[in-house]
Amino acid sequence: MRALCWEGVDELSVETLPDPHVVDDGDVVVRVRRSTTCGSDLHLLGGYVPAMTQGDVLGHEFLGEVVETGSAVRNHQVGDRVVVSSFIACGSCWYCSKGLYSACDNGNPNPVLGERLWGQAPGGCFGYSHIMGGYQGAHAEYVRVPFADVGAFGVPEAVSDERALFASDAAPTGWMGADLGQVGPGDVVAVWGAGAVGQMAARAAMLLGAEQVVVIDRLPERLQQVRDHVGADTIDYSASEVGEELLERTAGRGVDVAIEAVGMEAHSDGPQHLYDQVKQQLRLQTDRPTAVREAVFNTRKGGSVFVLGVFAALADSFPLGAVVNKGLTLRGAQMHGQRYIPMLLERMARDEIRTEHLATHVVDLEDGPTAYEMFKEKQDGCVRAVLLP
Repeated sequence: MRALCWEGVDELSVETLPDPHVVDDGDVVVRVRRSTTCGSDLHLLGGYVPAMTQGDVLGHEFLGEVVETGSAVRNHQVGDRVVVSSFIACGSCWYCSKGLYSACDNGNPNPVLGERLWGQAPGGCFGYSHIMGGYQGAHAEYVRVPFADVGAFGVPEAVSDERALFASDAAPTGWMGADLGQVGPGDVVAVWGAGAVGQMAARAAMLLGAEQVVVIDRLPERLQQVRDHVGADTIDYSASEVGEELLERTAGRGVDVAIEAVGMEAHSDGPQHLYDQVKQQLRLQTDRPTAVREAVFNTRKGGSVFVLGVFAALADSFPLGAVVNKGLTLRGAQMHGQRYIPMLLERMARDEIRTEHLATHVVDLEDGPTAYEMFKEKQDGCVRAVLLP
């Protein structure tokens, strides 16, 4: 099969690899119909996530057709169209029983790496380094899907491939931020980041009853998508002072819920960005927490901050004092896809959630390296590049 491989920092190539096959009796093999770039992949390209190996296949957000099933698979058969959760979970451990699927004890065959870095290991993830299990990713013609009865979901006939693709990761990640961030009726919610995940978090907040939702970014094409396709308000942080505008919108209190959807390579126009960037590139810290800081400072006393962006390890100048003295609830997680995907597919079928606009560029898998360069540099208004094997 052909697959898009990581060859080193900022180096990608499309290579011919052996086709995957069923290994465990709960596996299926999926012929990929669509996969998409994700902002968290850029952290892999930049060398900020540990335990990448030359030749690793990238990609964790995908949709396809089942072509082979293990003997224990009950929910799927050859020919089924499925969308697959990016995080791999067994469905039966203590964490899965609590709905904390990305913390699964059995989805990651390399737990020692995560234990050394974070104290405990998360579950596995397709195409996201050996610290997340070393699984081959989805930018390929075929993918082996472990625990398929838990992590793969049949797509309703009414939902197109273009829409269902984003139920694999972007939509459930965004919904999780609003849900676990405790968005409720009447809340004012601010979302940092107008990429696919930020847009889905904003849409989720609206569907959960928020009175006002505002998305913060600097890229005009993304902010326009928020207004046109999500229906939320926007703030261009390069043209407005975010804190002042949020105070004005909330009678001087600050927002009820802040959702950070940017991650470890956040950008800002202030001097703190230069400080973070220099320290990150010198490897004196792994993460740039600019957006997290802004979220903490601009949330009202007693409010909630949820961190959706991917962070690797250590961040300097974290405002812990503000968290404590303002009485904030600070929470983060990797995506519990199995918890949300069935509900999201139903909402997609009812047109409550639309995602097609996120796929601003559709290219052949063979053009994957060029697609990632365009995505990374945000050329030609690229929000997401979808790869077709």
